[in-house]
Amino acid sequence: MITSRRMAAVDRNAAALGVPLRVLMESSGNAVARRVRELTAPGDSVTLVCGRGNNGGDALVAARFLDDREATVKLLGRPESITTEIARANWDALKAADIDVETVTDSRAFDLDDPDLVVDAMLGTGITGELREPEASAARAINDSAAPVLAVDVPSGVDADTGATPGGVVEAEHVVTFHDLKPGLAEHADVTVADIGIPEAAEEVVGPGDVAVLGDGGSRKGEGGRTFVIGGGPYTGAPALAAGASLSAGAGLAFVACPASVFDPIAGYSEDLIVQPYGDGEESATDHLEPEHVPELVETAERHDDTVILGPGLGRHPETEDAARQFLAEFSGTAVVDADALPLVPEVDTDATLVLTPNRSELAELGGPEADDLVAHADEIRELAADLGHTILAKGEVDVITDGETVRRCRAGTPGMTVGGTGDTLAGVVAALLARAEPFEAACVGSYVNGRAAEMLDRGDGLRATELQETIPAALEGGDDE
Repeated sequence: MITSRRMAAVDRNAAALGVPLRVLMESSGNAVARRVRELTAPGDSVTLVCGRGNNGGDALVAARFLDDREATVKLLGRPESITTEIARANWDALKAADIDVETVTDSRAFDLDDPDLVVDAMLGTGITGELREPEASAARAINDSAAPVLAVDVPSGVDADTGATPGGVVEAEHVVTFHDLKPGLAEHADVTVADIGIPEAAEEVVGPGDVAVLGDGGSRKGEGGRTFVIGGGPYTGAPALAAGASLSAGAGLAFVACPASVFDPIAGYSEDLIVQPYGDGEESATDHLEPEHVPELVETAERHDDTVILGPGLGRHPETEDAARQFLAEFSGTAVVDADALPLVPEVDTDATLVLTPNRSELAELGGPEADDLVAHADEIRELAADLGHTILAKGEVDVITDGETVRRCRAGTPGMTVGGTGDTLAGVVAALLARAEPFEAACVGSYVNGRAAEMLDRGDGLRATELQETIPAALEGGDDE
């Protein structure tokens, strides 16, 4: 099954793979026409009630393939109010072909006549809630008719994801839906699932459709969430890159908790970062994370509902590893775990929700396959994620993302991304997205956005990780994918 939100992403991903929406609409319309012919005989009358969106567009296409039936198209509204270019083009094609078309500008005057079959193409899977005019009046007329009803994709008024019918729903005996069954149709007596030519890769490969359905971040301070990077010590650039990338990806605030010994260099990277040293007293000053720092870090992260990034630049001092284990054991929020903290995850029972972002060597340390071709070992990575109970974003030439059930891959990126720091920016992007997406979706979209940001820079082998922060916002908006 596929939800309406996921279907919208798959449609757009198909377009990015070279199968544009106009081709999908042509296939959908053809599938509707095939089902109409199965339910009627030559010469029967068919009335197609069309909305002004792509659902109506599917039926407009279908009408062109019903030349052996007496087809009548009733458009709910004025042609100039058709909301998409491809639906409008199919309306124009009908008129040019001299097919019987009518516009319904006053719902009180809606008249079905007496057809042998009604096609309900008013509203599609993306519309929920009680029917409004003119669809409400049209739905009543359809239900009052003696003719059987074929719904396009989903009966108008039915929630495609839940099957809920808040009011004014079209009572359709038959449904033809596209690509895959919608959850809200699972109990319907007669549903035809039509293959409309969407390539398998549109579901499996992360693409611009996944970004498009993610939605916008918060528009006021704090609404984009806070990221809290716990890192630094032997390395200073990694935590700064992760925090900066999270801001580029929509985080409202970015904090870095680091040893006092590296406070100055990390704070000096950017005025946008809020850097908070631990161990800053004369007697407690330290150059690495220690267990005694953990209670305050956990309290701060949980009090502010921060998304934590644990690991960038942290190092592998024995006390640091003990502290990271302790943090994972005590923290119950959401975290991206990267770099030096990754090998510790299998050792700890945690209530935290984790996204793990290993490169190939770190994946092997976690207990995963030691391989260059991650896609060939995707099932092993999925099994590892299931065993650990966390989402894994395994970084390679092609990234593999899995929550232990579903596996997806991401091909976005450039060879220049082998430069140091791009994994830190990825951790920051994923952390920012966790404020508005579930872990698996955040990991999928984060992988795509980080790779797409590199593609938009077009630096070849001269890429620097800091530059990704310039194009991450545009990559989140879709860039120049269309």
